[in-house]
Amino acid sequence: MSVARRLIKCVILDLDGTLLNTDGIVCNVLKVSLGKYGKEWDGRETLKIVGKTPLEAASAVVEDYGLPCSPIEFVSELSPQFSDQWCNIKALPGANRLIKHLKSNGVPMALASNSPRESIDAKISFHDGWKDSFSVIIGGDEVRTGKPSPDIFFEAARRLKIEPSSCLVIEDSLPGVTAGKAAEMEVVAVPSLPKQSHLFTAADEVINSLLDLQLEKWGLPPFADWVERTLPVDPWYIGGPVIKGFGRGSKVLGIPTGLFSAFIYFLWWYEAET
Repeated sequence: MSVARRLIKCVILDLDGTLLNTDGIVCNVLKVSLGKYGKEWDGRETLKIVGKTPLEAASAVVEDYGLPCSPIEFVSELSPQFSDQWCNIKALPGANRLIKHLKSNGVPMALASNSPRESIDAKISFHDGWKDSFSVIIGGDEVRTGKPSPDIFFEAARRLKIEPSSCLVIEDSLPGVTAGKAAEMEVVAVPSLPKQSHLFTAADEVINSLLDLQLEKWGLPPFADWVERTLPVDPWYIGGPVIKGFGRGSKVLGIPTGLFSAFIYFLWWYEAET
């Protein structure tokens, strides 16, 4: 990884696969749609559609599965199904933490996605505070060419009134990383697909999760919740009734049940995204 040599003044984030866990919903919708054509989605083509514009992704699926429709017709068929699912998309681990941290420290943020602007607005509307946290939001339909073209990142920098070389891009896909580097920006890759990290050699840094992001490497305010290089997380309490019929300190249960009252409370350390 290159050591931060530039003065980073803003962060440009991708949405799908970077901040939001959309992969599962995409797979479910494709399974249903392809099933109507007697086809079965097996996920092998996922790498071909991650980070692509809706039309490019549809073109890949239509061609690979030999569907009797045009890519535009397939997009029209899928769009209502996706719209019905946007309310179910969860933020990826570390997404809320990152957005809140950058906003509270006055670091300008842009959201730059290959998804249409209308789709972006719909998705983030289900996540409190997200829309107001971004100084700029750009959809793939607002630029001439989507990623891997650098157009969307150049436009984000223009609207932010910040030089491209002073921008840090955070992306999950190869098209996004390619676009960021073509715009001569620093790029951190957070691959959304498993076992694909070796493909992101063009990125300045590759991390497994947004929780692993160390902003100080890029000259940005560090997270204040690290303790001796360990990320503390919020306690998560789970309650359940004591199972009767077992002796004190039962080996079957693996816990000394006789020492607890009517309910047992276990404590795990878990990152609670709020």
